[in-house]
Amino acid sequence: MIQLRVCRSMRAALLLTALCGSLSALPAHAQEDARRATPPPGKALVFVFRNDRVPLAAQVPVVVNTELLGELANGTFVMATVSPGNTYLRIGDRVLSTLYFVAAANQSYFVRVDATYGLPLVRTDVQLVSETEGRRSLEQSRYVGGAPSAVAAAPRPPQPSVTPAPPPPPPIVAPVPSAPPPSVALVPAAAQPAPEPVVSAPTEPGRESAFALIASAGTFKMANGTQAVAGLPSTYDTTSKSVFGIEAEWRSGLGFAVGGEVFSYKNDLVSPTAANPNAQQEVLAFMVNGKYYFRAASWFYPFVGAGIGVASATYSGGFTGSSTGLAYQGLAGMEFRFKPVGVYLQYKNLSAKTGDSGKEVKVGGSGFLAGISISF
Repeated sequence: MIQLRVCRSMRAALLLTALCGSLSALPAHAQEDARRATPPPGKALVFVFRNDRVPLAAQVPVVVNTELLGELANGTFVMATVSPGNTYLRIGDRVLSTLYFVAAANQSYFVRVDATYGLPLVRTDVQLVSETEGRRSLEQSRYVGGAPSAVAAAPRPPQPSVTPAPPPPPPIVAPVPSAPPPSVALVPAAAQPAPEPVVSAPTEPGRESAFALIASAGTFKMANGTQAVAGLPSTYDTTSKSVFGIEAEWRSGLGFAVGGEVFSYKNDLVSPTAANPNAQQEVLAFMVNGKYYFRAASWFYPFVGAGIGVASATYSGGFTGSSTGLAYQGLAGMEFRFKPVGVYLQYKNLSAKTGDSGKEVKVGGSGFLAGISISF
């Protein structure tokens, strides 16, 4: 009787071993497909694998956005297909670790989970790793679940009706209850520092689009000191007074900028043949400027630019009147940005003529300006 029971036990053990062997062989193609999966067009693929430095037997649930993918044992992985944008991961049950990043289309992301200590409550370290490290770890891991659309790039063999399940934990380990799918709101991880977001931006750091106001003042000197004004021979004091400018410009994330400027300066002049020889000229130049800012450092931006517009000269004192004409200019300088305020230095070469043809007055010149910029 005892021998009969022993024989029956041995037959049952052999049958169970054969069944487990057949089940473990079934998902081999699926596991290879999963390890080499690429994102479907317009989607992103997230691989989550567990690689303990000191192996622990307990399993940890994995939730991506609001989808529960499964439970990870050491040496296993899951994957999920997600839409581009904010992606949230929650790892664990009652002791949680979280991760947030912005997924880009047609990209694969690899998240390593390291169970550190605790039974039955397991604490985990979670971090994004490089594709090289991720692919290497997947080759040594067993696929236990995820989105089937992730492997659509390669034809999949017919799948058996029986879906193999991961082996149960050793008897000494208490089972860990599965976590229900969470709401969209993240649950903060206990005793874990807040993870830094991995954000993909279309521009370099410090090169975002902005609107800026610039106020500057400095020195300016007219290029022509002796010429006829209103038909009278006149001599200018070429060193200008009350030199200032105001600019408003839009700056793109690529370094280009476009905007408008009002530039003003005054000069004294003497016309000996006039009844009152002393007069004053005030010039207002209304310019449309284009610039390009070079990013030498996150705080240092040299620039070059050019502008075109209209100059208006108004006279007072010995004779009065006003005249206008075409103006254009070249610009070069640098800006030291300490957001939202910057220090602005500029060299300006302005060419402008006012008055009728044949009686034009050259009111242009060059100078250096310094000022303050404010970005919004």
